[in-house]
Amino acid sequence: MDFGVMIFPTDSTPSPTELGRAAEDMGFESLWFPEHSHIPTSRETPWGGVKGAAPLPDWYWKTLDAFVALSAVAAVTSNLKLGTGITLVAQRDPIWLAKEVASLDVISGGRVLFGIGYGWNKEELASHGVAYNERRELLRERILMMKSLWMDEVSQYKGERIALEPSWAYPKPVQKPHPPIIMGGAAAPKTIADMVEFCDGWMPLATRHDIAGRLDEVRSAVASAGRDINSFDITAYSAKAEPELIEKLIGLDVNRIVFNLPQKSPEEANSRLADLSALIKRF
Repeated sequence: MDFGVMIFPTDSTPSPTELGRAAEDMGFESLWFPEHSHIPTSRETPWGGVKGAAPLPDWYWKTLDAFVALSAVAAVTSNLKLGTGITLVAQRDPIWLAKEVASLDVISGGRVLFGIGYGWNKEELASHGVAYNERRELLRERILMMKSLWMDEVSQYKGERIALEPSWAYPKPVQKPHPPIIMGGAAAPKTIADMVEFCDGWMPLATRHDIAGRLDEVRSAVASAGRDINSFDITAYSAKAEPELIEKLIGLDVNRIVFNLPQKSPEEANSRLADLSALIKRF
């Protein structure tokens, strides 16, 4: 079992470099940063797309760019894995994104965990020219194009929405064939189909998604596609630091548990990191 931590890095939380050094020194396997390009002030979409949700916290629009922040972490650590939790692929240019992921993998010596998701904020998607009901297919095609950019000497792709003429694109990632692609979200049928087709793992929210109830279905779908379920990782994301929950997740054979750090001062966040470090030593 591996353990990681996540936080929205802002100008009021620990710096990425400070947090990265501390997380590695305290025995964590990975550090995860989410992303949002911006949050439109209209706030028409509730938090997480859930009706009746609480007001959206300001760190959603104050967070640093995940790849810039993780590059800083890479420079001051040696073994800590660098996770995106999650990258909003439908909002990004896939050619540039492929280069960013590959560059970070090269700089870090092969430590990237590429967490992806469809996105929930309709207004944010719209600012990038993406209709909410098109985001899933856009993500799929962009990931398939990115795989060619990572794996092929001459990359090319032709889908229904995007295309790439034969092109050279470097660097190639250190990890082969590419960094693990881990899908964040609930395991609905379409999401499971996408995970089976082009992902290397599933990253449900431990506090919100039905991990125990859907895990067998996910693993069965992976196996039915002729893929090795032992190489398909399960990451329980945003988990509560409760021994009973940790024991339950261990019993489900998940591969990784990621805890939230508080969106507070460096002192408070570092104190929580130390508490979590003491907790994981029990497991």
